[in-house]
Amino acid sequence: MRAVGEGRLEPDAAFAEEMDFCLVCRNCESACPAGVEFGRMMSHTRAGLEELRERSPKARFLRWLGLRVLIPHRLPLELAAIGARLASKTGLIRLVAPLLGSSFPPPEDLPTVPPRRERRLLPPRSTPAAETLEEAILLEGCLMPIYLGRVNRASTAVLNALGVAVLAPPQAGCCGAMHAHNGDEAQARHLAKALMRSYEDHEDASGTPMPIVVGSAGCGSHMKEYAELFQPGTTDHTAAVAFAARVVDWNEYVAPRLNRLAQLDQGSSKGAIQTELGEAKTATWDAPCHLCHGQGVRDEPLAVLDVALERAQITRVPLLDSESCCGSAGTYSMTHPAAANELLEGKLDNLEATGAKLLVTSNPGCQLQWELGIRRRGLDVRVAHVAEVAAATLQA
Repeated sequence: MRAVGEGRLEPDAAFAEEMDFCLVCRNCESACPAGVEFGRMMSHTRAGLEELRERSPKARFLRWLGLRVLIPHRLPLELAAIGARLASKTGLIRLVAPLLGSSFPPPEDLPTVPPRRERRLLPPRSTPAAETLEEAILLEGCLMPIYLGRVNRASTAVLNALGVAVLAPPQAGCCGAMHAHNGDEAQARHLAKALMRSYEDHEDASGTPMPIVVGSAGCGSHMKEYAELFQPGTTDHTAAVAFAARVVDWNEYVAPRLNRLAQLDQGSSKGAIQTELGEAKTATWDAPCHLCHGQGVRDEPLAVLDVALERAQITRVPLLDSESCCGSAGTYSMTHPAAANELLEGKLDNLEATGAKLLVTSNPGCQLQWELGIRRRGLDVRVAHVAEVAAATLQA
């Protein structure tokens, strides 16, 4: 990248292929003693390469459909979800799959779209049953309500249990993380501006802008770096710096408030816990790359998880290489399925070695990737977001 920037190397097809092959998991940032911000460099490089890429008409259409039509807009995305669910149930997906090309994942590897009742959005405001101590905004996201709406509801339930009123402004949409990671910097910038506008007028009783709590590690990492999208000295850059200061990962927000649990009852019954988490006696934690490497958040998820597991009488066991990438990496598992599957196989070996019946993570892409791998191997292991584990064991 430096050689290209200095004009010593041509940004040819081989260079572009190498840039695309990177997971952008940012593990190298944790390992680099010089603190090189590789993730930001990669986003900038991919954006610069867009003008040089030669894509087939089909590839250009699918990219436009995904990044410009579906992901940024809730109505087209919901219609696509309805179509995908119908195609899956009728078997039509097997007729459509060959048209998407050999590089596209096979139908059995696609995540299942849940029924409509599970795809409902959060109410604009969710209040605690007891006293409201604080207010915060929760990012619903774009794909999260479609595939993992239950995680958003669990995240809200735990916050409410801790005395936090949760706002989910209906006009808020996609944060633009996938666009930035895929070189579509113009759309990433547009979506960042739209999201900042959606949250700009929300202040607490003291007039302080509300914190923005994010349950997706990839989205949170990107939102904390919004300023990188704008030219320093501009109004947008100033706004992005202020906005990023409000962004906090869900685990970061919950962990300092765990002392409030002493004021709560023991929580859900054992029967309710078993319904949500199965009969697991042991659980293990897999750290999402954009949480541990991108945001440097490591201790807080474990603090939240350990409290929840103790209440559920479940033992946490360590997972070997828990900070290595599972292969999801945004859209990587779709654009580079062979490489992604190779990484996932190694993670599954490590999971089996633990004997755990519950795998906990904190990022939707990772959650879906783990579910895919576990389904392929036929393992008796449940996958859950840390918020789901907490919600199952805390009384709201």
